[in-house]
Amino acid sequence: MANSQANMTPMQAGRIQRHKLVDRIYHWAMAATVLILLGSSLLPILGWKFAWLDLHWVTGLVLTALVLFHIVRALGWQNFWAMMVDGQDVRDVMGGPAGKPGKYTPAQKLYHLAVSVLILAGIGTGLVMVRKIDTPFWKRDPYWFSDLSWGVIYAIHGFVAMALVTMVMIHVYFALRPDEWRLTRSMFRGWITSKEYQDHHDPKRWQAKEEA
Repeated sequence: MANSQANMTPMQAGRIQRHKLVDRIYHWAMAATVLILLGSSLLPILGWKFAWLDLHWVTGLVLTALVLFHIVRALGWQNFWAMMVDGQDVRDVMGGPAGKPGKYTPAQKLYHLAVSVLILAGIGTGLVMVRKIDTPFWKRDPYWFSDLSWGVIYAIHGFVAMALVTMVMIHVYFALRPDEWRLTRSMFRGWITSKEYQDHHDPKRWQAKEEA
């Protein structure tokens, strides 16, 4: 890495901001909450005995707050449409003339969509399920729904948990791939090099700014 950067022109060796600090903090906070939720729900099934329930629902509320923050920030301060699948993405996926992506590739956009659906389904069912436990804020009320409805809610919540295990594994796999390291680095440091920007992104679809 150091040798390749030494051979770059000053413009190529510059840094392009990919993720602001607030967005990196959000990403890692969300990652931590998802891992805690998965661990606190699945490890007891595997025989690990610990007081998981309070940890689970409190972390679920933290995740809810983080997602609300992300939605507000995406709508008010970020380019919301940068993560939406557009016509060029469809042509790329369908085998048309492939061009360079904008900030995110079609695969990243589809992954984000899938995770968004799963997280929102997990939050929605989880917020309902907390009515069945006693907390410092309310007393349990298991009679909100019929047994059949509760069964559907629990089934959806369980499916979300298992699907997120798969999604986490996929995410870690691609984050560790050498050809994707620029993206992983950007989630730690916030930037990619100008050469990486030129090589992998279409400036017409992502009008990035060089770091000062």
